[in-house]
Amino acid sequence: MRVKRIGDLALVPHGAGHWLMSAAGVPAAKLFDLPREAVSNRYEILRHGQGGTPTTICALERFDHPAAHRLIDLPPKLIRVDTWQSPEMEWIQSTLRFIAAEAQQLNAGGETVITRLADMLVIQAVRARIAHAPAAQTGWLGALRDRQIGRAIAMIPRDPSSNWTVATLADRVGMSRSAFSARFTQLVGEPAMHYAVRWKMQAALTQLQETDASLTELAMRLGYDSDAAFSRAFKRIVGVAPGAVRRNARMQPDDVDPQSKSNISNSDFFLRRAS
Repeated sequence: MRVKRIGDLALVPHGAGHWLMSAAGVPAAKLFDLPREAVSNRYEILRHGQGGTPTTICALERFDHPAAHRLIDLPPKLIRVDTWQSPEMEWIQSTLRFIAAEAQQLNAGGETVITRLADMLVIQAVRARIAHAPAAQTGWLGALRDRQIGRAIAMIPRDPSSNWTVATLADRVGMSRSAFSARFTQLVGEPAMHYAVRWKMQAALTQLQETDASLTELAMRLGYDSDAAFSRAFKRIVGVAPGAVRRNARMQPDDVDPQSKSNISNSDFFLRRAS
């Protein structure tokens, strides 16, 4: 059980089921059984409980960037930001109040405002996790904080068409090839070239699912000389051929507005109040 105070920010990175209760032992209603007021096709207000004015703002956030996929695959199951102890307390709480006000009125451009503010809050929750959690000081997150290995990790996605080698990465960060290779593997948990290829394939997976780019275009963007070389690498890392991913993506309904990657549900009282 995690106790949260008014103004706290929580992120459930793995999308696991969870309960929101106003006190221990109070039964929680099923979300889809609650009466709801549609504000737009993407936003709604849910009212629950007896009286009171607390508001819970809930958002569904989709991560498309390959680095984000790696980040949310890591523990913990819940990231909580105690805004009362955070140096950013004032602006986080102001942002939450602003989102609530926008969701209730939804003026022109309101959905875009809510979406961007929600993105900021998610990023802040992740940043707080990286900065303060003991577990974030080791592994992939810890590698991001390393002055040289962190720079190498950042360079790989900036130039996806580059055929990175251990030698070129080591030279860019001012290390010998052997020292770089050993430290990268120690901190990240896999060799640098495995990481670089896997990152490219994650980027390719996203583009296959969400764009109409041809295999030839993707191969060129990712530094492969031919469709065949790209397809072999993709199947080796992902486990299926790129054509199969594209066909499956085309069979899925397109229910996500690319201009708005957050769904916000604002409730007057989303928790059940203890009697």
